[in-house]
Amino acid sequence: MKENKSLSKINFIIICISLACIIVGFALTYGEPTELEFNPDVFSFRRITVGPMLALAGFVSMIFGIMYKKKEK
Repeated sequence: MKENKSLSKINFIIICISLACIIVGFALTYGEPTELEFNPDVFSFRRITVGPMLALAGFVSMIFGIMYKKKEK
């Protein structure tokens, strides 16, 4: 009998890679808080573009990793 598993090894690999992308994306948006004076680093390209786009790509690939099914020959 064939065992019917819901997630295969490739699914877990995709999920782990996407989780790493999400963590790195949130880490890129982190920076020093500015309470006393204006800090132009708040509007850096890394914080407002690269970090959120990487996190979004991680969330989308997480959905793909859960939904992916290997084609049988």
